[in-house]
Amino acid sequence: MRSYLEFEKPVADLEGKVQELKIMAKSGEAVDVEDEIATLQGKADQALNDIYNALSPWQKTLVARHPDRPHAEDYIKGLISDFTPLAGDRKFAEDHAIIAGFGRFRGQSVAILGQEKGNDTQSRLHRNFGMSRPEGYRKAVRIMELAERFNIPVVSFVDTAGAYPGIGAEERGQAEAIARSTDQCLMLGVPNISIVIGEGGSGGAIAIATANHVAMLEHAIYSVISPEAGASILWRDSTKAQEAATNMKITAQDLSELGIIDEIIKEPVGGAHRAKEIVVDRAGTTIENALKHFADMDAAAIKQQRREKFLKIGRHLA
Repeated sequence: MRSYLEFEKPVADLEGKVQELKIMAKSGEAVDVEDEIATLQGKADQALNDIYNALSPWQKTLVARHPDRPHAEDYIKGLISDFTPLAGDRKFAEDHAIIAGFGRFRGQSVAILGQEKGNDTQSRLHRNFGMSRPEGYRKAVRIMELAERFNIPVVSFVDTAGAYPGIGAEERGQAEAIARSTDQCLMLGVPNISIVIGEGGSGGAIAIATANHVAMLEHAIYSVISPEAGASILWRDSTKAQEAATNMKITAQDLSELGIIDEIIKEPVGGAHRAKEIVVDRAGTTIENALKHFADMDAAAIKQQRREKFLKIGRHLA
């Protein structure tokens, strides 16, 4: 059963009628409904195309949070062979919000970091809805240090509403852990490729996304704070989240124009959740091309490219 967002209601109605007619046709009733099915399906496809060609920043936020959207686990399963997960930060505990380990991507060894939200109630609780605690970022640092030692590129899949803001996380040094993870990203002498596949929330995202090449899916978002939280701070009214989403410039298109990200990965009409395999394959192409670009660069050149990339952000806005 497909989940529809509120603004997709016209499509939901049409596709619901298509399903009813298909059930009628299978029931053996002596009614020729093939032409009607084709007509309604055409209208549904056109309605979906019209809606997704004119999404507002708030609507893109809802698409980025869609429960059926492919998660880090989907990308790892679809792109990484011989994946060996590594657990624990060697200081406190294992954080299931970040999947980390090593595997092979199209014949090349890579280190993997993936923020995983989960896809049902049980897995979401297990993954803490993708919100990492300090031990998650310290685990990420451990993986990046290993990657550096063995000259293995790092690939990260970003999808989090933000770092976990609980008391325990703060007591164990959440801000320090995020800062050290960000610093480790910046100091890597191996290529670091990051893809924002859903939500890129604040320091919780940038801790593993401070990369040589940062790509975003077409309907992903990347921001310093959620639209709801931003509205609560600016207007003391969380219902103004739609206005905040527009003003904050959180979409892939805005961020590409501002020079904050390097590439937009096109999604199928209707969002990544409608054709997961296609989106995973396109992400793979992006990773492959980026790795080829940095293949002949030494550690000093890789660090310099990353440094210059982040230092120039915002210069043309001054």
